[in-house]
Amino acid sequence: MGMTLTQKILASHAGLEKVTAGELINAKLDIVLGNDITTPVAINEFEKNGFKEVFDKDKIAIVLDHFVPNKDIKAAEQSKKCREFSCRNCISHFYDVGKMGIEHALLPEQGVVTAGDLIIGADSHTCTYGALGAFSTGVGSTDMAAGMATGYGWFKVPSAIKFNLSGKLPQNTSGKDVILTIIGKIGVDGALYKSMEFFGDGIKNLSMDDRLCICNMAIEAGAKNGIFPVDDITLEYMKGRTERPPVIYEADDDAIYDEIIDIDLSKITPTVSCPHLPENTKDADELNSIKIDQVVIGSCTNGRMEDMEAAYKVLSGKKIADGVRCIIIPATMDIYRECIERGYVTAFIDAGVVVSTPTCGPCLGGYMGILAEGERCIATTNRNFVGRMGHPKSEVYLSSPLTAAASAVKGYITSFKSE
Repeated sequence: MGMTLTQKILASHAGLEKVTAGELINAKLDIVLGNDITTPVAINEFEKNGFKEVFDKDKIAIVLDHFVPNKDIKAAEQSKKCREFSCRNCISHFYDVGKMGIEHALLPEQGVVTAGDLIIGADSHTCTYGALGAFSTGVGSTDMAAGMATGYGWFKVPSAIKFNLSGKLPQNTSGKDVILTIIGKIGVDGALYKSMEFFGDGIKNLSMDDRLCICNMAIEAGAKNGIFPVDDITLEYMKGRTERPPVIYEADDDAIYDEIIDIDLSKITPTVSCPHLPENTKDADELNSIKIDQVVIGSCTNGRMEDMEAAYKVLSGKKIADGVRCIIIPATMDIYRECIERGYVTAFIDAGVVVSTPTCGPCLGGYMGILAEGERCIATTNRNFVGRMGHPKSEVYLSSPLTAAASAVKGYITSFKSE
């Protein structure tokens, strides 16, 4: 029997003609990623095991994004450890204050990752890069340390679920609504240790930002990875970003899938995930009695340029509701700069919004938007577990940027209606 798209990439990097679901393999890594939270732990393991240098300075990326600019002494010490390690090892892809961004938006933007790569990252949302036709997955800091030292990682080959996408998204919906709908359908363990593979004629109607968002949240369905095949949209996005040529893999016609799920994009509606699990989804307009205290638009899920455009579309010439705090965080310095050049930042400030330099900050309850007891936030982030953004008795609702921005203006959860 044939192999899935994911299995093709794993087989190639393991030097094998064929792999099957459940098989344990040792595979060559193209990129090893860490951030300011996970890299210090990996460095400790790296040094504890007697390693003196990394396997390839050009294949490691260290991005300071969670608590940067540093929020306290501990964050400063963690960043210092990353800086010193990167300097000693001449790490090519080291991103610090002034040139950093949220890692999973930054690496595709800067051409660090490309089609056909095998990527591990000490961050669960490393699965984002499947949008480029790469296999990427999150690992622990110990596996990151081993990857930095040897250039190899071990994997259990996942089985797969095939998602057949058809149709075209209605106006005022996006990739965020697609992935929330899917998670609501299959649950947070619906793809446990499986590959979520997206195919079908509907793919051509999804932008690269849509695809990056969808793959980013594959982990919220329990998946090992999410992945799209490479098409003209992918190739156009990658053009000029990297000197490494893309390697294009295709699933076999007789590949084995545990399940095939059909998704008609034309039936997607503005969707919100309610506390305290991403699978707890409802139509946004069913929630219009829920008053909010805070709005966050940003993160590795929805801090890209199309997300900023969506926020501007809603907020330009408007004011956010009294009693609502709205925080917008462009995901990279390039996106931040473009927002300034387009006049978005001025429009956001005029609307009563706080605009931050790139950081993960509030998404993980780190800083730049912590919730107090009883407060509610609607956010374009990826998780809404108990206490995710602050107090255990606060609530987080997940949505698209359009829905979040519209809710900021109204003061209650609502979908955006074109004027």
